[in-house]
Amino acid sequence: MDIISYLSISPFQWTKVGAAICCGFIIGLERQLRGKPVGIRTSALIVLGTYMFIAASNSLNNDVTDTSRIIGQVVTGVGFLGAGVMLAKDGIVVGVTSAATIWVLAAIGVAIDISGELGAIKLSILVVVILYGVDVLEDYFTSLTRGVHARFNGWKKRNK
Repeated sequence: MDIISYLSISPFQWTKVGAAICCGFIIGLERQLRGKPVGIRTSALIVLGTYMFIAASNSLNNDVTDTSRIIGQVVTGVGFLGAGVMLAKDGIVVGVTSAATIWVLAAIGVAIDISGELGAIKLSILVVVILYGVDVLEDYFTSLTRGVHARFNGWKKRNK
């Protein structure tokens, strides 16, 4: 066997695998640097895993599988991951943005296989602009946070 066959990851493509890791890294770095859930590792794995599911389903005979159903199942599974990062205590719900970020990470994984790597990287940058930009706006205009959400600054420890 030659070296090319050893490096083959068919039905996946190395450029798309690299793009998936890159997209997850871009968004995960923003989350990790700001101390938010869903950091680099998790983000890269969500995008890569989603890409792999979609690429694998696209490689099958269309008579056997329906890609839209696979996408729907991936979205459902990723929804459970998102639910896992949300937390409610004393009437305050935190982690909604992290859950939405997980959902968008999966969408980017789908986009890598369907529309290409460059578009997915652009979308990842847009997600970071939204995540960071809205926080900057909220810091500048405090009225934007009224009644919308509370920031998690650590639960107060109760004395027993």
